[in-house]
Formats: sequence, structure tokens, C-alpha cells
Amino acid sequence: MSQLDPTLGPALDLSLEAPRPVRRRFHVPGWLVLLLANPKSRLGFLMVASVAVVALIAPWISVAHPLDFNILATRQAPSWNHLFGTTDQGSDVFSQVVIGARRSLMLGFAAAALATAVAATLGITAALLGGLADDIINFLINVCLVIPPIPLLVVMSGYTRNHGMSTMILVLALVLWAFEARILRAQALSLKNRDFILAAKASGESTRRIVFGELMPNMISRIAAAFVLVFYIALLTEAGLEFLGLGDASKTSWGVTMYWAQTNSTVLQGEWWPFFFPGAALAFTVLGLVLLLAGIDEVSNPRLRTERVGRRRFRGGARSAARSGGSA
Repeated sequence: MSQLDPTLGPALDLSLEAPRPVRRRFHVPGWLVLLLANPKSRLGFLMVASVAVVALIAPWISVAHPLDFNILATRQAPSWNHLFGTTDQGSDVFSQVVIGARRSLMLGFAAAALATAVAATLGITAALLGGLADDIINFLINVCLVIPPIPLLVVMSGYTRNHGMSTMILVLALVLWAFEARILRAQALSLKNRDFILAAKASGESTRRIVFGELMPNMISRIAAAFVLVFYIALLTEAGLEFLGLGDASKTSWGVTMYWAQTNSTVLQGEWWPFFFPGAALAFTVLGLVLLLAGIDEVSNPRLRTERVGRRRFRGGARSAARSGGSA
């Protein structure tokens, strides 16, 4: 009897079925899940993201060019026609704030990225190499920490002829890299004697491979916290320098808008809106970055997470005790 006899039933069905396609699920990184689960970092992320979205769509929501003059619409208080009012020259303050968000965020982001990259590279490399290289880099860090940053920035900005964005980024990064390099160096010193670093050294891995392939991935939370910290410090410092007139006054940013408000003595004349709204936008962004930094610290620091869980349990126990006492 043939093995293909149909009387043998469906048990010997040799038909081949096409394999079902495997559905790939969208994988969310674990650190992003932890950050979004933290209320502080979630609120801070939403605040910063909202400002970034406004900066992206600024050309479509601004009602006029921020530097346009309109003599017929000078010194107008906030209204439906001009949400944030107008300046002494009739420029729309709302357009200056939303357009200025682009330059302020871009400058702060670039300065923070450059300063964090320099701090991470030098700090971690110094901790790994040790010896003379560590002494030289540590000396540079201490020198930069001793020099007062604000006077140094004022002097450097005053002597540079070009006050463009690239100059401001380099000046801010040169001043802000040192204190984060010291923190990252200290953390790298605590990791350099771990087993995976010693194994990488024993296998003949290069210093570059160990720094960028072993140490940095294990310090990513601290590096992210350093970036956020330098970001909001760069925003405040950049706005302060431009408020003092050390920036490019021909461009539009939050600091330049406040500079022209101070130059024209708007507050003394009762015109608070050219100064208030760019300052409020700056404070809102910095507050979001501070909350994001606090969330990163809680997520990356097990001690802070333990204290937070302990406070929750204490509050829950206190509430249950109060309820039981009330029912008794």
C-alpha cells in the first residue's frame, strides 16, 4: 500500500504551509520607560518638548517678522491683535519670543553637547590612564574651576570681535566643561577596577575602545544628567551675556529681546511685557530642564529610588492608620 493512500486520513498530510511572518514589536528603551514613569522627569520632558515644538513651528505661528517696525502699533499692551504686546518700535513681542526660542535652544543645546563631549572624553580618559595624563587633565580642570566663569565670559565676549553663535558656543563650552569633567572623572575612577574593565585591559583592548565601548555605556545616566545640567546653565548664561549687550544684538533670541527692553527702559515706562514674556519663556524652559534632571537623578540613583519608595510606604501606612483610627 502506498504511503500516499488517501485512506490513511489527514495524519499523513504532507502539504507544506508557508511560514507565518513574525511581527516585530516596537521596542521602547528601558531608560525611556523609567524616565516617563517618573513624574518629575515626565513633566520636565513635556515642558521642554512643548518649547521645542513651538520653536519648530515658529515661522508658521508668528504674526510678523520679529525685527519689523510699525510706528502705528508702538507700545501696545497684550491683546488679541498682539498676544504679548509690542515694543517701542512696534515690533511684535510674541514673534520675538517664538522666533527667539530657536536661537536660544540651538545655542544652549550645542554648547551643552560640546561641553559634555569634552568633559566625558577628558574626564574618563584621565581616570583610565592615570599617572601623568591624569595629573595634567586634573590640573586643567582645577584651573578652570578656580577662574570665575561669569567674569571670564564677560572678558572673552568683550574681546572677541565676532559675537555670532559659533563664538558663543565655544566660549560657553570652554567655561562649562570643567565641573562636569571632575564629576565624570570621579565616577570613572570607581569603575576602572571593575572586572569588565580589567578583563578588557587583559585582552589587549585599546584605551579608546575601553573608554567609548566599556566605560561610557555604563555611565550614560551620569552623562545624560551632565548634559541636561550644562544645557540649562548654558541657557541662563547665554541669556545673561546677551542681556548685558555682549551678544549679537542684530539676531533674535530671548536674551537679545530682554536686552532691548532694558536699553529702552520699558519697565520704567510701565511697559512690562517686552521684558516679562521672554523671561517667562526662559524660566519655563529652565524649570523643565531642572525637573528632567531631578527625574534622571532619581532613576539612576538607587538610593533616591529607595527613599522615594519608603516615603510612599510611610504615607500609605499613615493613611491606613488614620482610617483605622477614624473607624474605631
